[in-house]
Amino acid sequence: MSQKMRTLTEPFKIKMVEPLRITTEVYRQAALEKAGYNPFLLRSDDVFIDLLTDSGTGAMSDRQWAGIMMGDESYAGARSWEHLQAVVQELTGMQYVLPTHQGRAAERILYSILGGKGKIFISNTHFDTTRANIEYVGSEAIDIVCKEANDVESYAAFKGNIDLEKLEKLITQYGTGTIAAVIITVTNNSSGGQPVSMQNMKAVRKICDKHGLLMVIDGCRIAENSYYIKHREDGFTEKTYKQIAQEMLNLGDAFIMSAKKDGMVNIGGLLTLKDEALSVKCKNLLIISEGFTTYGGLSGRDMEALAIGLNEVFDKDYLHYRIRSTAYLGEKLREKGVPVVWPIGGHAVYIDAKKLYANVPVVEYPGQALVIDLYLKGGIRCVEVGSVMFGKYNKQGKLVPAINELVRMAIPRRVYTQSHIDYVLDIFDDILEIKNRNKGFKITYEPPFLRHFTAHFEPVK
Repeated sequence: MSQKMRTLTEPFKIKMVEPLRITTEVYRQAALEKAGYNPFLLRSDDVFIDLLTDSGTGAMSDRQWAGIMMGDESYAGARSWEHLQAVVQELTGMQYVLPTHQGRAAERILYSILGGKGKIFISNTHFDTTRANIEYVGSEAIDIVCKEANDVESYAAFKGNIDLEKLEKLITQYGTGTIAAVIITVTNNSSGGQPVSMQNMKAVRKICDKHGLLMVIDGCRIAENSYYIKHREDGFTEKTYKQIAQEMLNLGDAFIMSAKKDGMVNIGGLLTLKDEALSVKCKNLLIISEGFTTYGGLSGRDMEALAIGLNEVFDKDYLHYRIRSTAYLGEKLREKGVPVVWPIGGHAVYIDAKKLYANVPVVEYPGQALVIDLYLKGGIRCVEVGSVMFGKYNKQGKLVPAINELVRMAIPRRVYTQSHIDYVLDIFDDILEIKNRNKGFKITYEPPFLRHFTAHFEPVK
């Protein structure tokens, strides 16, 4: 695809369609009430445009579907496993490959072994499942994203970077024996889908080597991060996206991936390691919890599709379309006066709900209010990334809010066309008309972990 094309055109043609159901606002109000005002609990048939997540919601290619038919379902030593293993080893430079049913299973295995009571994990920003798996085993998760990320509407090329100065201070404060691992998430999902620079990654590697610490790369969006490095960081113009990804992944001691993102599949995860002794421990837990070492939590056809997807994701035309189509939504929203995390991330547009719904108190979850309004007005499903997802309670039972109150609109890969995105933009005209609302929501039920998935809400009266 020419970079000079005036119209952003999808680099694929549609071969199969899935009907979308158009509902009324009255119908959607009833659906919300039944779901406890939690979009996660809505039926998919009741959603028109689903931007809840880009995880496992993309469309597979004709070659991937052909691979599905060729999947080898042998319990041990399947051809599809050998294909996947070779692709992953080439990409990561790591010998030991463990397939899991999705990324959180890989997290569960690795962090159960590395963590425990008194252990510390440090990251640019832990995402929800990462934090939950760490805290579940009694460890503490500490976020130290770079200072530039705190100003959500300012421009910085790599707002997903880890704060190197804070990293050194934390190592001094806690001691190397307490720190289980340093985790770098690329792109930084909880910080607005922002990329991490190669320079920052190399600096983290140097610090980890200096102190003898394990460096883990959470690279579920490694291809998207590679795009930003190529176009924003000096010295990478002539390198392919895959070469950039290989260089970055080679810096890590371990690689965790939810393959449901840049793996271009609907299910799957990966854990890869350089250290043999650690891999043996992880394999033992894999067998107990997921399956045999040559399939883990996946069928042969899943592994075949994933092996193909890990090559397709680095196609230059696809990546250009992917990044620019997401940016289109964010840029048009910004033109309308909607406050967004800037610059736009690769997989999602993040709305600053605290600023958009300035009259809604943080304790009434302005992000959740925006999420509800988007569904009510247009049948659009998205997710709150704020105090519902990351808020804590102090000893007095009062809410300790998250740093930001964001709403994430994640774009599934190869699913929606520009007209669908233009529809989303139209609905924001309705949102802007009601932005002065002064009431939000309260939680009526919540579980001890990952409450945003199953919590119930009701409007504050």
